[in-house]
Amino acid sequence: MKIALLGYGKMGKTIEKIAIQRGHTIVIKTNDEDSYDITQADVAIDFSVPNAAFFNIIKCFKHGVPVISGTTGWLDNFKKAKALCEEENGAFIYASNFSLGVNIFFELNKQLAKMMSKIESYKVSLEEIHHTQKLDAPSGTAITLAESIISEHDSYSDWSLLSKKENTIPISAKRLDDVSGTHAVSYTSNTDTITIEHEAHSREGFALGAVIAAEWLQDKTGVYTMKDVLNIG
Repeated sequence: MKIALLGYGKMGKTIEKIAIQRGHTIVIKTNDEDSYDITQADVAIDFSVPNAAFFNIIKCFKHGVPVISGTTGWLDNFKKAKALCEEENGAFIYASNFSLGVNIFFELNKQLAKMMSKIESYKVSLEEIHHTQKLDAPSGTAITLAESIISEHDSYSDWSLLSKKENTIPISAKRLDDVSGTHAVSYTSNTDTITIEHEAHSREGFALGAVIAAEWLQDKTGVYTMKDVLNIG
């Protein structure tokens, strides 16, 4: 499979390593949204920056190249991207986190929220920790976790960074050196705390999930999620 890497930072370089190990060829490596011929590729993997991601994704749709995106911070245009994908008969997967473990964690979070929605004595909070080079806060993964809780738990209607507002899930976002990514969801009462946590040990887990998603998406059309790729939920 010929892969275009749209965004060639640390994550792009890790994806390149994993893709080559799995027998694929990298035909494009770029940080410039105007300098590449996407038609060379069988599939594109976008880990660029927020102001380039939407442009990259639309370019793929217009040239019939399946695209997966792990870039966060551009989701104001997500509905438009989905509509354009359907209009162009394209293929698209967006995930706030492509790690296989994190996507299992998403399902655990959803099931726990269903259970805890029936017990009013527990209050939920989220914490995420990332490396200092991560620009957006909270992380896309933390937002996905919070929105999933909101969808399953009647007591919450919004999330916010360290908010103490009623019906709002507080998210703590920390930036430390050499942290690949940790996310924890805690339910706390006066008597105890229940916590589920995912800790990434390296970028390779995210990269492997992205390559597996690209392999799965080839020769398909439509908008999918990692739940489809992993057949969970």
